[in-house]
Order: sequence, then structure tokens, then C-alpha cells
Amino acid sequence: MTASKRVTVISSGLLILFLLGSVLTLGRVDRLRTGSSLQDVLYITSPQTVKRLSLGYHGLMADIYWTRAVQYFGGQHAAGLEQFKLLGPLLDITTYLDPHLVVAYEFGANFLAPKPPNGAGQPDLAVSLVERGIRANPDAWRLYYNLGFIYYFEMRDYAKAAQAFERGSHVPGAHPFLKLLAANMAQHAGDIQMARMLWITTYESSRDKDIRRNAAAHLRALKVDEEVAALEKMVNDYRQRTGSAPTSFAQLISAGMLRGIPVDPTGKPYQLMSGGRIEVANPDDIPFIVNGTPPGYKPPTKVDEKKLDAALPRQ
Repeated sequence: MTASKRVTVISSGLLILFLLGSVLTLGRVDRLRTGSSLQDVLYITSPQTVKRLSLGYHGLMADIYWTRAVQYFGGQHAAGLEQFKLLGPLLDITTYLDPHLVVAYEFGANFLAPKPPNGAGQPDLAVSLVERGIRANPDAWRLYYNLGFIYYFEMRDYAKAAQAFERGSHVPGAHPFLKLLAANMAQHAGDIQMARMLWITTYESSRDKDIRRNAAAHLRALKVDEEVAALEKMVNDYRQRTGSAPTSFAQLISAGMLRGIPVDPTGKPYQLMSGGRIEVANPDDIPFIVNGTPPGYKPPTKVDEKKLDAALPRQ
């Protein structure tokens, strides 16, 4: 056998092996569906190996892995499960195959960071994912915003949140709110006004319906938290002024402290309870509220999508 024929035979054999490897990999990935159990493992966990087996179709393979990551997270979340063991590996492979798939960093971090059941409860991994995305896509200002968002809401690290917003504010075309967030973080860290600015930025800068309705629901919850705090302060002021606690809002109206019966964003009147506590009529109708819930109240493990839609501003 001549040298050229030997090279041809060896090359053909290697090509067949790589093609078989690609087919097997795609088959295994395709089997990773929504119903995967917690014991399932990725057939190939090495991003480098998957990339070699993709035979140059890195973008296509990245899209497949990203689709599976979304399906996996959605399936675990819909089932009420609180462990997402495959999520990190799926995102690692996705972003290694296509470092410029910004949506995978942005949404992947949103899957990883929140506490169960709304997410995987892995904010450290989310930060690592977003930082990797920033290195690959330094002009994607939303990634800096996502990073600051994670530090602020999930990790309560206001200094690092401010740094992330500051870094992002220098990116051409960045949302102007980033400069305000960076400037005001130290002064207002942890208060309702800062949280409102973050959710407004999220709502205004996204075209995704799910993100917008989630932001709108959080803004409505912040409004409730603020109103409940103000009403409870009003009740306390009335007590100090008269020496007795009011038993109804009518007494506060008669005292000139209220103009009418206060209602929550769903249109239902707030409830004045014994001891001066203020509660909403049905806390399940207003996801994410902190104030205004009965003692011992536990929010539902899954948020009703119709209740999120109810928070969206009417056109």
C-alpha cells in the first residue's frame, strides 16, 4: 500500500469515527428531555470533547445544548423539584461551544441564581457564568447589569453590585440607569427605592414577555410593601395621638389621616388587623410581597402565571 493510500485510509477511518461520535453525542443530548431524573448524567461532560466531536458545527451544537438546558430547567421547575444538578454542566458546555451566545449567560444566570423553587440557588455559579460572558462579550452591557442584579438581590453584596453597575455604565449604548444605580448604590443599598430602580430597568430594557411580567410583578409587590409600611406607621401615629389603636380605617379617615379606604394593587381593600397590623386580602394574588401577609404565611411553591400577567400595565 502506498503512503498516499495509507493516509487516505487512516483519514477516512478517523472521519468515520468522528461522525459516529457526533451522532452518538447528539443522540444522547436529544434524550436529555424535560423528564430527566436527578440521577441522570451527561453522556459527555467535557466541553472540549463535545467541541471536538461537533466537527466545526459549534454553533449548532451550542443551540442544541442551550435548548436542552432550558427544557431541563423548565421541567424541574414545573415539577416542583429543587435540585438542578445538570444545569451547570449544560450551561458550561453551551457557552464553551459558543462564547458569544449572550442569551445563555443572561438567562442561564437567571436560572442559577434565585433560591429554589424559583432557581437552582447557586448565585456563585451564576456570577462565574456572567463574568465568563463578560470576558467573551465585553460590550454586552446587559451582562454587567445581570451581574449587579445577582450581587444585589441574591447575595446582598452591595459593594460588588455597585462595581458591576459602574463597569457596565462605561459600555457604549448602556442603559443610562446604570450610572444612577452605580452612583446611588452606597447611599440607598437595600432600600425599596433602589430595588424599584432595578426592576424598572429590567422592565424597560427587556423585550422578553416573561422577564417583563416578572419585573412588573416585583414592582407591584414593592408598592404593596411600601403601602403596608406607611399604613402601619399611620396606625401607630394614631395610637400615640389618641392613646388607643384604631379598629377600622374609618377612624383614620375621621382623623384626617386617610382620604378613603386604602386598596391594594388588585383593587381589594387592605385589612386592619388587631394589634395594628395591615394585611392584604389575598396574599396569593400578589406574588413576591414581604409585608402584609398573615403570621406564618408561606407563599405557594409555584407562581401562577395569570397572577404575573395581572401585574403588567394595561395598554
